[in-house]
Amino acid sequence: MKNIQEDIKTGKFKQAYLLYGEEAYLKQQYKRNLVKALNPDDDTMNFTRYEGKGIDVRELLSLCDTMPFFAERRVVLLEDTGFFKNKCEELADYMKALPDYLYLVFCESEVDKRSRMYKAVKACGSIGEFKQQDEKTLMRWAAGILGKNGRRITQKDVELLLTMTGTDMGNIRMELEKLISYTVGREVVTAADIQAVCTTQTTNKIFDMVRAVTEKNQKRALDLYYDLLTLREPPMRILFLLAKQFRQICLTKKMSQEGLSQTEIASKLGVPSFVVRNLASCARSYTVEELENAVRDFVDAEEAVKTGTLGDVLSVELLIVKYSSARAVRA
Repeated sequence: MKNIQEDIKTGKFKQAYLLYGEEAYLKQQYKRNLVKALNPDDDTMNFTRYEGKGIDVRELLSLCDTMPFFAERRVVLLEDTGFFKNKCEELADYMKALPDYLYLVFCESEVDKRSRMYKAVKACGSIGEFKQQDEKTLMRWAAGILGKNGRRITQKDVELLLTMTGTDMGNIRMELEKLISYTVGREVVTAADIQAVCTTQTTNKIFDMVRAVTEKNQKRALDLYYDLLTLREPPMRILFLLAKQFRQICLTKKMSQEGLSQTEIASKLGVPSFVVRNLASCARSYTVEELENAVRDFVDAEEAVKTGTLGDVLSVELLIVKYSSARAVRA
């Protein structure tokens, strides 16, 4: 990413750029900044955007061979083309000798680094990978945005915010805007503010339900389940996410017993450290054997629904009741 920032800053551009990765918000930010730098006057005559997998490559190459109209550059933006996952030999060959006036910007969700297109861009241009940001980076970024808007927030409350919003930067940004508007006239953003205006993502609502289950708070767990159903969340998706959470709780318990640190567990699970703290808290309610049984039960429930021996709504309900009972459950 730094190499792209430097090119934008200096105005010395490569002829091809590939932006890819799972962090969509950052990727879109860099794409906009790069295209704006390459085409500062919003010249529509010499800027073309393609999107999707149905691009006519011969038409694209014909455009690329067309000299810019009263300008130094022709800029072509190509998004989610699939060229870096599927073969595109003509374009890969063309990129061996790009016209001096041509600048190509590719923005993709997934790429195969072994593909000819990836190697072609690497040879003549610059590549930026946008990975999901780690916990500390997200916390600094969120606090920084609030700070620029005259707000302060504690580390604990930033963690609460991320617990509710998830780690998608686009979603965090929207929730921060809501917080800034909600706290006009005040300097400190509190936990009460976050709980009042921020929307909890489905995966985090699922975790609230899991927490209620592990705390043996059966009524709250079932209430949260019915709330999700009211929001039209499919029972099978809820079952899948519940199973995922219990697998993570089980793995956290096992790794903790093996002596791994919170940071090491977070790295292995691919989640922020504060999520591991929550998982470890939930794990205290069960033995490893009970958690392994729970994971098997979720698999069995999914199979029962698929074969028609159990209804989808009831299958989740029975599991919630079983694992939130006041008495420890052993299969």
